[in-house]
Amino acid sequence: MKIGLVAGEASGDLLGAGLIRALRMRHPDASFEGVAGPAMVEAGCAQWEPAESLAVMGLIEPLRHIPRLLRLRRDLVRRWTASPPDVFIGIDAPDFNLGLEIRLRRSGIRTAHYVSPSIWAWRAGRAKKVKKAADRVLCILPFEPKIYEKHGVDAVFVGHPKADEAPEVVDTAAARASLGLGAQEVVAVMPGSRSGEVARLGGVFAAAADRIAASRPDVHFVTPIAAPGLRQIFDEYLEQQGVRDRFTLVDGSAQAAMSAADVVLQASGTAVLEAALLRKPAVAAYRVAPLSYFLARYVFRLKLAHYTLPNLLTQEPLVPEFMQRDAQAGPIADAVIALLGDPRRRALISERFDRLRRELALDADQRAADAVLRLARP
Repeated sequence: MKIGLVAGEASGDLLGAGLIRALRMRHPDASFEGVAGPAMVEAGCAQWEPAESLAVMGLIEPLRHIPRLLRLRRDLVRRWTASPPDVFIGIDAPDFNLGLEIRLRRSGIRTAHYVSPSIWAWRAGRAKKVKKAADRVLCILPFEPKIYEKHGVDAVFVGHPKADEAPEVVDTAAARASLGLGAQEVVAVMPGSRSGEVARLGGVFAAAADRIAASRPDVHFVTPIAAPGLRQIFDEYLEQQGVRDRFTLVDGSAQAAMSAADVVLQASGTAVLEAALLRKPAVAAYRVAPLSYFLARYVFRLKLAHYTLPNLLTQEPLVPEFMQRDAQAGPIADAVIALLGDPRRRALISERFDRLRRELALDADQRAADAVLRLARP
């Protein structure tokens, strides 16, 4: 059996690696090839192009990459139509993968798309494109298959891999010891994993930390640095606010930092769901480039009452959100201070997040593998 895959970014690489391992358990002789990151390569995928080549973000920012990405897509179509896989799996990266899937499917190759585009949030018209592109959509959020059912798309909920990875018991004391934190109160501060995110939120989060420290004298902050180049950027903001001595910066170790915290302050994104799966109360903020925000809001009609995944998955929104102009140090600090001062509220949030973890932890790798194999050519 031969399986083609295209994954975008580190998150897609991890999804692909888990899926490859689950497929190989059933078919030890299966071969895997395509656009892959280091985790997929380690799992046994032949890398035609690194996954990071698809890691272009935003609405305006990717424009200069279009010629290169179109050449890559044409090359992939040529190679796979000449030597078809039994099934092709596009992992996330919908702007690249859906167009590729349409072309491969027209040539008779069965296709799966792993991780639904956020059609429930914006650009709902993409559901029609998904229908043309994918024989099956593998969804990681429980409400997505019903949306696709309205469009006649075969979609299955496989669970969320991050929930499978989350520990059943979070040892806060052990996490603090591993990071050398002896403070009575700990706030994890996570301004983002990209330089643009840290540039837009780093100063806001540093100013919020200053306000929090003034209100909670025993608090200490820990920040996991996602990439080496981000340390200096964030360090400068902390120095400007005079709070550098209240921070411990660690390379990576995001899960340990969140596990050690009483409250997590973070850039909105997948990390907010990861904090929820660790049963940690969180406050989220986000800013994008002004033009990207304008296009998302008024051209592509972003239509969300809430932006963070936990708030979309729980009956009551539990994560205070501060987006774009609302992402100001004062209100953000007040939200963190309120949570620090209310142990009962934190316990209630933790209990509801634990329920969410159990709802999402369904062994996504294995369920995704089952869904893919049901598509493969006999």
